[in-house]
Amino acid sequence: MPAQSAAPADPHAGHTMPASQPAPVDPHAGHAMPPPSPARTGVDLPVGDAAPPPVIVDNLADQMFGSGPMQRARVTLENEHGGSRISKVQADLLEWAPDGERYGWEVEGWYGGDINRLAIKTEGEGASREGVEAAEVQLLYSRAVSRYTDVQVGLRYDLEPRSRTYATLAVDTMLPYWFEAEGAVFLSSKGDVLARVEGSYDLRLTQRLILQPRAELELAAQDIPESDIGSGLSTGEFGLRLRYEIRREFAPYIGVAYERAFGDTGRLARAHGEAVESTRFIVGLRAWF
Repeated sequence: MPAQSAAPADPHAGHTMPASQPAPVDPHAGHAMPPPSPARTGVDLPVGDAAPPPVIVDNLADQMFGSGPMQRARVTLENEHGGSRISKVQADLLEWAPDGERYGWEVEGWYGGDINRLAIKTEGEGASREGVEAAEVQLLYSRAVSRYTDVQVGLRYDLEPRSRTYATLAVDTMLPYWFEAEGAVFLSSKGDVLARVEGSYDLRLTQRLILQPRAELELAAQDIPESDIGSGLSTGEFGLRLRYEIRREFAPYIGVAYERAFGDTGRLARAHGEAVESTRFIVGLRAWF
C-alpha cells in the first residue's frame, strides 16, 4: 500500500497570535439624536419688507412698431381671448306626443361675454286641436358668479292661460358630475309667489347616443284659484329621452314623459273633472346654433 501523504504544516505553528483590538467607542452612545430639520420653503421664511420690482413700462414691440398700433393690437387680443361678444340659441325641447297630439317647447337664447349676458327664455305646451294652453317668455340679465354658476334677474311674462307679469330671480348651475340644475322664484304683479326647480343629466351610452333623465317641479306659496294652482308642490314632470347626435348641433330624440298634479292642485283638477296624472310618448329635436 502506498504511504499516505502528510498533512500540510500550519504556517502559524509556534507563533503567538496578537490579542484582538477593542472596537472604537461611539461618542454619541447613550445620547438621543435630534430628528433632521425639514427643508425650509418659501412659506416658512420670514416676510421681507423689500420693495417690489418696478413695473416694466417700456416694450420692445412699442419701440419697433409704435405704442399706438401696439395698444390697438392688445385691445384686439383681449377681445378675442375672453372679452369677445358671442351668441347662442338652443332648443332643449321641441317635441310632439303622437298619442295625444300634444306639443311642447323649451328654447333659450343669449348674447354677451363670459361674465355678463342678456338671456331670453321661452317655454310652453298645447294641443293640436285646442291651441296653446300655456306659454311664457323671460327676459333676464345673467351674470357669472363662479365657473359653473350664473345668477339671473329679470322679468317673466305669461301669454297663456292668462296674461301676467312676474319679477324673476334664478340660478343656473352645473353640479358635480355634470348634473345641470336650474331654480327660479317668480313674484307676480298681484303678489303671487311661484317657484320652479329642474334638472337633467346626460348619460353617454356612446359618443353619439345619449340618454337623458329629466325632472321639473313647480311650487306655489299660496292658492291661486283662477289658475287652478294650490299651495305647496303643485305639479311635477319626469322624463326619459334618448337622443342621437347626428351632429352636436342637431339631435333627434324619442322618449317618455310622466306628469302629475300634487296636493291642492290635484284636488282642484279632480273637481274640474281633469286627469291628475298622464303618461305620453314623445318624439322631438334638440338643436342649437
